Amino acid sequence: MEARELKALLTLMRDYGLVELEIEDKKGKVRLVRGGAPAASGAAEVQLAPAVRAEAPGAAPAKIALKRAAENNAGAAQAPPALAENQRIVASPMVGTFYRAASPDATPFVEENDSVRKGQTLCIIEAMKMMNEIEAEAGGRIVKILCENGQPVEYGQPLMVLEVG
Repeated sequence: MEARELKALLTLMRDYGLVELEIEDKKGKVRLVRGGAPAASGAAEVQLAPAVRAEAPGAAPAKIALKRAAENNAGAAQAPPALAENQRIVASPMVGTFYRAASPDATPFVEENDSVRKGQTLCIIEAMKMMNEIEAEAGGRIVKILCENGQPVEYGQPLMVLEVG
């Protein structure tokens, strides 16, 4: 991993109050851990784990695990809602800001009870000034939108409930 990528990850950790960040992709695995009290310069203690590949190359997309300090996380994580047999959670693949539309004055990509097709854009997650479109993994109907427009979201946080079929 390049130095500029590490700096961007450290900035992300500082901005979101993250204590630990672990990223695994086809290049390898990196684990960043911030010290107990942030230094005056904002520097973070960095521990790099050796690159280890358990799966075949290209077998799975990058896996990102984020942990916040226990104090920062108390009550912040949203529990996934109870699902019917044919319902699925659309979860955030990254830390960022949830947006329902492409711009503030545009109509939302989807509303509750809208039918969607596989690959249709459901929302946008902005992360580090990049807009990432989140697409439906299957066709169906949006049962519930769980996030507010402009809300910060974490990795794995439920965004919507999709009824498949």
